[in-house]
Amino acid sequence: MLYTAYELQRSWMNAASTWASVGAQMLNNPAMPFGYTGLAPVMSSALEVFAHASAAYGKPAFDIETVEVDGTVHPVTEAIVVHRPWGNLLRFTHPGLPENAPRLLIVAPMSGHFATLLRGTVARMIERCEVFITDWADAKVVPLKEGEFDLDDYIDYLIGFLEHIGPGAHMLAVCQPSVPALAATAILNEGGHPCRPATLTMMGGPIDTREAPTTVNDLAMQRPIEWFRHTVIGTVPLQYPGAGRQVYPGFMQLAGFMSMNLGNHMLSHYHMFKHLVDGDGESADSTKAFYDEYRAVCDLNASYYLQTVEEVFQKHSLPNGTFVHRGRTVDLGKIKDTALLAVEGERDDISGIGQTKAALHLATGLAAAKKQYHLAPEVGHYGIFNGSKWREKIAPVLEEWIARHDRPALKVVA
Repeated sequence: MLYTAYELQRSWMNAASTWASVGAQMLNNPAMPFGYTGLAPVMSSALEVFAHASAAYGKPAFDIETVEVDGTVHPVTEAIVVHRPWGNLLRFTHPGLPENAPRLLIVAPMSGHFATLLRGTVARMIERCEVFITDWADAKVVPLKEGEFDLDDYIDYLIGFLEHIGPGAHMLAVCQPSVPALAATAILNEGGHPCRPATLTMMGGPIDTREAPTTVNDLAMQRPIEWFRHTVIGTVPLQYPGAGRQVYPGFMQLAGFMSMNLGNHMLSHYHMFKHLVDGDGESADSTKAFYDEYRAVCDLNASYYLQTVEEVFQKHSLPNGTFVHRGRTVDLGKIKDTALLAVEGERDDISGIGQTKAALHLATGLAAAKKQYHLAPEVGHYGIFNGSKWREKIAPVLEEWIARHDRPALKVVA
């Protein structure tokens, strides 16, 4: 009933959004006499803000067409190099890259948003690296015949993607995937796998949520796992390919994040309204672009979501040494070859300071020279991987770390 009620409400809001958009266009039409009155800009701006706020958003495109490197603009090529039911592996490259350019696997979060949330991350790292990124599927479009997907499968996918890219690759996990990426790294190191990553960078990841717990962590701890199972899990309606699948709906994830900073989101839309009234379309478009991406959400398979809540946020299995993959306990002490970089934001309200850094302490078998910690000043969760501070302050740290630990001798053609 939860999902069906949402779909009904979404249909109504789509109609309202369309009518508001038409009204705004009519008021802005120079052929309409009313448009020349003092009230018209205010009314049209209000209608435009409402139309944008109530519209439905599908999966965005990366739209990275060019990249500028040392003053030269190069065309960027995007391709699907691995296609799997629960996620594709995308590859970004350009002709300006040297033959021995580092290969970087960016692990996008499977947390309600599409991989395009990391568009800025890809656009910056493609300057010097051949970039691959996990493009996770929306659970509501995955047919039931494809089976379930949980944390074990997530780790298997990462290992499979690294095997496709080949030995010597680097891995960057943004937020939630820091846990499975670290587990996959330990598994590959323990077995001496040739495709173990040369480096693993974890940014704002919940490795140990007991460190500086945030509102997100508190919510997970306050409720038993059965509460999540019976309260936030819905069934995909019949109009989608994944009809009948149990999921954590993306709209619930978005509602949770919006409610955490509701005042800020309302203020952003008020500023958008003022920019439109003042004729500052560029500033208004910047706010629109952010929310176009932020409100584009997807569903998570219930098994994956519930296991993540229980293992990562309630049991703290990875830092406690009890995390199990395919029946075997994951030992972070086995990481002896992959260099680890932990990046945190000073103002991160999703993953508190110290939660990602914990990975460096847990990797007891890794030499100190292969560990590094970077605290980005005056940066929130989103700013760790997007925006000017990411491009100018954080990305250079990552590039230097990759260059220091690159293993070109192990590279093969993917």
